[in-house]
Amino acid sequence: MSTLLKLGIPAGSLREPTVDLFQRAGYRITASSRSYYPEIDDDEIECLMVRAQEMARYVEQGVLDAGITGHDWVRETGADVHEVCELIFSKVSRGPARWVLCVPNDAPVQSVADLEGKRIATEIVNITRAYLKRHGVNAQVEFSWGATEAKPPRLVDAIVELTETGSSIRANNLRIVDEILQSTPRIIANHAAMADPAKARKLDNIALMLRSCLAAEGRVGLMMNARRDDLDDILALLPALQKPTVSALSDDEWIAVHTIIEESVVRTLIPRLKDAGARGIVEYGINKIID
Repeated sequence: MSTLLKLGIPAGSLREPTVDLFQRAGYRITASSRSYYPEIDDDEIECLMVRAQEMARYVEQGVLDAGITGHDWVRETGADVHEVCELIFSKVSRGPARWVLCVPNDAPVQSVADLEGKRIATEIVNITRAYLKRHGVNAQVEFSWGATEAKPPRLVDAIVELTETGSSIRANNLRIVDEILQSTPRIIANHAAMADPAKARKLDNIALMLRSCLAAEGRVGLMMNARRDDLDDILALLPALQKPTVSALSDDEWIAVHTIIEESVVRTLIPRLKDAGARGIVEYGINKIID
C-alpha cells in the first residue's frame, strides 16, 4: 500500500483561503490557474484540485485519500467518510456559511408551509428535499446551475442559497424565510486511509497545524516587566488563554509577565497596564497556538 497521501484541495471560492491556511501552517502549495495538480513542498503528499461539491464522493470512492470540503457537500452527497476535523474559515469570514430559504421581498410567503406546490431552485437538492419532507411540504425542487438569486420570481417561487453576509440576497431583492443548514469546511478521509497508520498520522498532523493557525487568528502576545508589588494589580487586568506566565528577572524586585490576548482589546488594555505599573510592554504577533 502506497504511503503517499492523495489530498484534495477545493477549487472555487475555498481554494484561496485553503492555500493561504496551508501556507501559514508551513505547507507551500503552488499551482497555475489552469492546473488541477498543485505542487506541495511535502514529498508525502500529492495534491489534486477538485470542486468542493465533488470532493466527498471522490474521497469515499478512494480516488482521493482525503480532502477539504464543506459539511454541506458531505451531507448533500451522503458520502460515507470519516471527518478528521472542522476548520472554521471561509472566503469572507471566519464563521459558518448558511444555506437559507429565500423568496422575493414582496412575496406573500411567511414560512416554508406557504411553499406547498411551489417551485424551488438550489444546488443542494437532496438537503432541500429532506428539509421539505421534515416540514410536510410538497414542492418541486430543481437543480440550479448558477445565478440562483436571479431566478425568483419569474423562473421559480423560492431558492435555497448559500450566504455568509446576506449582501447578495438583499441586492437581489430577496428575504430569508428560514435557515436550512450551517456549514463549515472539514478535512474528510475515507475509511481505508484512516486504517493506514502512516496516512492517519499524516492527516492528524496536518489537522493539528491547520487548526493551530486558526486558533491564533485575532490573538497577539504581550510581554512586560513589573515590580513584584504591582503584580496582583497587573494580573487582574489580564485575560488569558489559561494563566499568564510569570518569571523572575535578575533584579529580585522585578518580574516578567507573558500572556496571550485578543488583539481587539490591546488598544484599551496597554494604557491600563502602564497605569498599573507595567513597563517595557511589547506586543508581538503569533502564528500558531497548540493546546
